[in-house]
Amino acid sequence: MGERSVRAWAGVDAGKGHHWAAVVDEAGTTLWSKKIVNDETAILTALGEILELAEQVHWAVDISGTASALLLALLAAHGQQVAYVPGRTVNRMAGAYRGEAKTDARDAYVIAETSRQRRDFTTIEVPAQLAADLALLTAHRSDLVADRVRMINRLRDVLTGIFPALERAFDYSSQKGALVLLTGYQTPAALRRRGRARLTAWLASRSVRGADAVAATALEAADAQRTVLPGQDVAATIVAGLAAQLLALDDRLKRIDKQIRDTFHAHPQAEIIESLPGIGPILGAEFVVAAGDLAAYADAGHLASAAGLVPVPRDSGRRTGNMHRPKCYSRRLRRVFYLSAQTSIMRDGPNRDFYLKKRAEGCKHVQAIIALARRRVSVLWALLRDNRIFTPDPDAQAA
Repeated sequence: MGERSVRAWAGVDAGKGHHWAAVVDEAGTTLWSKKIVNDETAILTALGEILELAEQVHWAVDISGTASALLLALLAAHGQQVAYVPGRTVNRMAGAYRGEAKTDARDAYVIAETSRQRRDFTTIEVPAQLAADLALLTAHRSDLVADRVRMINRLRDVLTGIFPALERAFDYSSQKGALVLLTGYQTPAALRRRGRARLTAWLASRSVRGADAVAATALEAADAQRTVLPGQDVAATIVAGLAAQLLALDDRLKRIDKQIRDTFHAHPQAEIIESLPGIGPILGAEFVVAAGDLAAYADAGHLASAAGLVPVPRDSGRRTGNMHRPKCYSRRLRRVFYLSAQTSIMRDGPNRDFYLKKRAEGCKHVQAIIALARRRVSVLWALLRDNRIFTPDPDAQAA
């Protein structure tokens, strides 16, 4: 095998079915490069071979999600720390090496070389059970919300083709009664035949709030259209099916929201996180997943930087002070602070006061929200560090 190196860098191009690992020494020479099936036995075999190559191995991967979950868990069980090298960085660094072909072996080598030359990548912590549960639940919820948006858009598109007045009459993304209506009635003629009194009773029997108002709005739309459009019967069946699916999907979202809420409240600092105005259990869970172990951030500034809330200079020639959003940051973490800041300004208090102050200084809405989000990072950091609840008293702390 040859003389054992003091240090080596292992880069892993992770995938669902298999990974490719490449190991380089302090001079950048390849010591090991193989395909590894995403299986416990295969990973452990490769791990043993790689650890024999050097006294200390620095690991780096390009994916920190479910595809690399088993790999990361096994590395953690063997006391190995892993750095996360973003895919965008790998793609940029690849241009510095000879050859144009994109292969798993080359990507793994680039990851290893990048981690050898740069020491500023974030260390991946294998999530504890609660964090892992929240990660799965919030990811599933995001998928369901995306499905709901697509289905609503499809419903509106089909409904416009046969009954545009009814499509305009309701906000189908927020009015449950409108979706219930569509499960039974999708055409002008069907609504007119039913009549207001019987339609109201039909909606009320299905627990629709404001059943009379929904019936009146629907019949007003029906009276405005007497023409039967092509494909009406088929489109009506599709609309009814989509409406029923959306109602079922809303029930699934309610159940998963409750599951997220219950799981999040088991977190030891859930009460502290929720105490900051604008953060509820859903955003709180997103924060726990996106931020990970807070010990990984030296101070509030590092957390803000990870959220993309600390601008970086892009000076060129005589241009100085040209500040932009950083390229490498957690979009999920930024979303948590941005949405919670937006929510916090809806009520009077220090958050709204700070927002209005920034607007008075000439900031646009988005700029003022980002400034508030950055300020709130510092507040939440201090609360979690000191293990105390947020209080809106401006003399106690600013927000």
